[in-house]
Amino acid sequence: MKSALNQNQKNKLTKSFTTYIPTSPVKFALWAILSISFLSFSCSDPATVGLQLAPGNNQIGVFFTEIELPARVVLLDSFNTTNQGVLIVGEEEDPFFGKSSGRGFSRMFIDVTEDRPTREAFFDSVFFFLDVVSVNGENLDQPKQISIHKLTQPILDTLYYNFDELSYENKPFSQAEITFGDVKDTTIKMPVDEEFGFELFEKIVRGREFNDLFSFREYFPGIAVTAREGDNATVGVNLGFLTNLSFYYHLQGDTVPSIYEINTASSRSFNGVKSDRSGSATAIVEELGKDYDVGPLVGLKANLGMTIKLDTSPFDPFLDTLDGVTFNQVNFEIGKIQDQPETQSPLSSMIIYFTDNSNGILTRSDGLPLTLQTDGQPQIELDADGNERPAVNAPTILRFNENTGIYVTQISSYLGALYRKEITRRDWLLYGNSPQTSGDDFKRSFREFLVNQENIKVKVIYSKIR
Repeated sequence: MKSALNQNQKNKLTKSFTTYIPTSPVKFALWAILSISFLSFSCSDPATVGLQLAPGNNQIGVFFTEIELPARVVLLDSFNTTNQGVLIVGEEEDPFFGKSSGRGFSRMFIDVTEDRPTREAFFDSVFFFLDVVSVNGENLDQPKQISIHKLTQPILDTLYYNFDELSYENKPFSQAEITFGDVKDTTIKMPVDEEFGFELFEKIVRGREFNDLFSFREYFPGIAVTAREGDNATVGVNLGFLTNLSFYYHLQGDTVPSIYEINTASSRSFNGVKSDRSGSATAIVEELGKDYDVGPLVGLKANLGMTIKLDTSPFDPFLDTLDGVTFNQVNFEIGKIQDQPETQSPLSSMIIYFTDNSNGILTRSDGLPLTLQTDGQPQIELDADGNERPAVNAPTILRFNENTGIYVTQISSYLGALYRKEITRRDWLLYGNSPQTSGDDFKRSFREFLVNQENIKVKVIYSKIR
């Protein structure tokens, strides 16, 4: 197979070798060999290029090639968003993904061992506090609206997916406009409807609804947190003691008010997403688990469950032409991604799952997902019976470089194992998460990115001795 570089690529490689000249004699000799090799391969066949060392035509060659991986988009099936610990609340719209609406649903929690206000208590005020841990979107110097609604149906002890939803009261019992600016992590204090607050306080004081958790949830099934259409921003609301309803009251003679809280600690929750892709670049994406060709641009959007599938079949004709090679460095790169506002960050990292025509995440016989493994780590291992199987313990991390706008990871060990036929070639499914983080980032935001297909490449530097 011919492996050629254009003049710009040749100039870049030439510069990289000529701007560094080692002083050590041994290092200088190696540098000279590599320099001559790189300067001579641009229009040569990998089987013949190199520096002649001795009679018999023994040669050392160092070669470079780029492999483009065709990309399609997939709307993931079975995208379970139950108990992620963060509610994704936002309204976003763009020409590629269309309109995406994120709503968070959660139960609320009472501590039945906590003292309740007595009949002698005087009600002062009530506020809803939101523990906001992330903000992403456009025009964050403009006010964004968040609303809290009471559910009209309970959250059950079952799994919920991003396409699920529950009914809630049309009128919110708490609502506020917030201007975030540069703030990404804050606690929001929201006013509560006075009539709603007073009625709930009366139940706290006198009602059997607060005798136990089951009675409480029968009376108050939970909350739905929503955003305003057109705001084009998303917040992440952390569930726990800091996201709560706080009732302030006092007794006769008190100089400091007392507080009774209904919070979201130990509460079942899920994130629901409504997606209207009509008129967008992804309007043809209708079926879950099916891959679609949407043109030169492809994209990934968290919580919506839309991701990128990569066809790895171009590896086959490249590897079939090689004989007796060593892979010196192999980088998988995505980008430069399309420009987006500074306040709308892409996912910081991704992992690469293996997939097939099912467009689902493939698993090993023990149920563990198959992932491309970190460079320098074994790509295969032995099971208890001594049989080879794919390794799964060290997934490689595709990291985003904010300075270059490129996702990159090294995959020399993977390509070497594929070349030696130690593993089976499978297609790739990108997933916006890192095994080093707690929780699943792909289900905890609306972060996204777009990239031109021609910028999805595997860059290979390899050498051959014969």
